[in-house]
Amino acid sequence: MKKVLALVLAAIMVFAVASVAMAEGGKTLKFYAWNEEFKGFFEKYYTLPEGVTVEWVIVPSDNGAYQDKLDTDLLNGEQVDMFLAEADYILKYVDSDYTQDITAAGVTDFSNAYEYTVKAASDANGVVKGVSFQCCPSALIYRRSIAKDVLGTDDPAEVQAKLDSWEKFNAVAAEAKAKGYYMTASFAETYRPFSNNCTSAWVDENNNLVFDAQIEAWADQTDEFIKNEYTLTAGIWDDEKTAQMFADGKTMCFFGPAWYFNFCMGNAQDPEKGCSGDWAICEGPAAHFWGGTWLLMPAGTENADIVADIMNTFINNEEVCSKLVSEEKQFSNNKAVNAKFAADESYGSEFLGGQNDIAVFAAMTDNIKWENHTIYDQLLNEGLQNNLQEYFKGNVDKETAMANFFKYVAEKYPDIVLPE
Repeated sequence: MKKVLALVLAAIMVFAVASVAMAEGGKTLKFYAWNEEFKGFFEKYYTLPEGVTVEWVIVPSDNGAYQDKLDTDLLNGEQVDMFLAEADYILKYVDSDYTQDITAAGVTDFSNAYEYTVKAASDANGVVKGVSFQCCPSALIYRRSIAKDVLGTDDPAEVQAKLDSWEKFNAVAAEAKAKGYYMTASFAETYRPFSNNCTSAWVDENNNLVFDAQIEAWADQTDEFIKNEYTLTAGIWDDEKTAQMFADGKTMCFFGPAWYFNFCMGNAQDPEKGCSGDWAICEGPAAHFWGGTWLLMPAGTENADIVADIMNTFINNEEVCSKLVSEEKQFSNNKAVNAKFAADESYGSEFLGGQNDIAVFAAMTDNIKWENHTIYDQLLNEGLQNNLQEYFKGNVDKETAMANFFKYVAEKYPDIVLPE
């Protein structure tokens, strides 16, 4: 009986140990995002511990839908182990108790990360709550053949000299029109270069809505561009705009970071109708950035160790960061890796006719500002552009467009004080 009992007890102990191992190795982490870009990079370049899986909650960001879903689940205490955020609303989460100090979890080396990406993920006390796997300096992306016709050159340095201020940019727009070209293909194309250089926030300390001089300058320029037919009334993502990227397009300038021309200019890369190689980049009239994806660590996660390892991998693992550049055409958030590609004379973008875009972007990063951001930025930026588009299309007058914008703000953010 003693031998039988010993065997039974031993079996129970083995089963218990196995059950614990299965429980620990059978974790399912829950990550939130608005698209599958980082999900793809994560699945290609990060190896989870054995038995650990990830459930992705993907909700499009249009009209704040992603934020609404994330806010509801965080508030209700749902499992959220890591979530992604964009520049236009990252402060909403960084300056809250829903995120935690990642340095306490083991993410402590930011020596190769670009300063603004760390600042964007830090709360008012300087506590870092997340990291970005990419840096997003945004460039003027121009059509080489059209630049040659309008400016007499397609050399990036010479084009930059001819387009390094808004005064020059506007003057060249008239020259392009005279030769049958558009300067840009969307009424909102220049919005980011202006808005990134605002000297005041959308909402001040007294919750008043503020129109910065840069926002007004963009609206004035766009009004002039529409009236003179220097641009189209299409939105940033509209088919009418992207059709201008085909070889038969008549538009000289687009604006965007590495992710934009690599992932959003597919028409230009179309094997039959495209014009890959007929493009180049320079900084343009104003230094700016566009977008970026930050990985944030929720305060409630029970898997901070794994999340911290993911964060460290995508900013400090040089092999992974190098693959983001060489295989994914990203501009990584690792200065050392980018410097390596910038100095490589054999490296170049086929889409840009062999130009080394990493070298161009690396030289632009010191000019990126992270200032005057609020938790309201995404919807205020989108709301203003969407309502003014109706005016630019001629559907309503300017006063009605602005009245509709104010109504939109009042509905989305009742606490914001509107102009009288």
